[in-house]
Amino acid sequence: MFSFEEYSSQPMFFLLAGPCVIEGEKMALDIAEKLAETTSRLGIPFVFKGSYRKANRSRLDSFTGIGDIEALGILKKVRDTFGVPVVTDIHAAEEAAMAAEFVDVLQIPAFLCRQTDLLVAAARTGRAVNIKKGQFLSPDSMQFALQKVRDAGNDNVALTERGVTFGYQDLVVDYRGIPEMQKFGAPVILDITHSLQQPNQAAGVTGGRPDLIEPIARAGVAVGVDGLFMETHPDPSRAKSDGANMLPLDRMPELLRRLCIIREAVNNL
Repeated sequence: MFSFEEYSSQPMFFLLAGPCVIEGEKMALDIAEKLAETTSRLGIPFVFKGSYRKANRSRLDSFTGIGDIEALGILKKVRDTFGVPVVTDIHAAEEAAMAAEFVDVLQIPAFLCRQTDLLVAAARTGRAVNIKKGQFLSPDSMQFALQKVRDAGNDNVALTERGVTFGYQDLVVDYRGIPEMQKFGAPVILDITHSLQQPNQAAGVTGGRPDLIEPIARAGVAVGVDGLFMETHPDPSRAKSDGANMLPLDRMPELLRRLCIIREAVNNL
């Protein structure tokens, strides 16, 4: 069974990475194969990420998914094919048990991190739970979301920083939040690509700053974050969700190599 405690105890940071949403089987398997090979070579513990459905969209005509069971089945196939754990988002309490049949980690979206029924339902599946910090919350406030999962009988839980609302159309990362949340005794992950979103654009499509992925990631590793989260796609310009802030897949190996150098330097301080 996947354990956040085990992954965070390794010398290297762990990585949650994959496409924003499952667009099809071949795409998911191709991305997973590249990431699994790269992380294995670099000694990075890896979890494949893919949303089976996108519930939080700006417009009604935005792509939401290929079908719940089909997408969850693809995530299971990634796990079975490459021997890596998989993570997906859930959006309502009734989705927890369904998704838990296919994946190792249930992720709570940032906008829903205070939803008690959702947190408790995820906890009670026995799967690991990753709670994304709301863009509207302080790091200190996340201790209460964390405690809800623990009080429901599940200690296999992590917290994820994904930026703080800065005005109406931007986010910033406050790196003080990483050690602040680590004080609660749970691993802390930095969601690099979502921290670079530019939400609420006039066109109804979220913008982003992918040119800042490496600086944000470098800073997070230097601060001592336990894990990194990144969305990636072979061609972000054609991605069906969040392409504006994704890292092109072919750039992932070199970025991870450089981040490993920083982590090794931090470990030797």
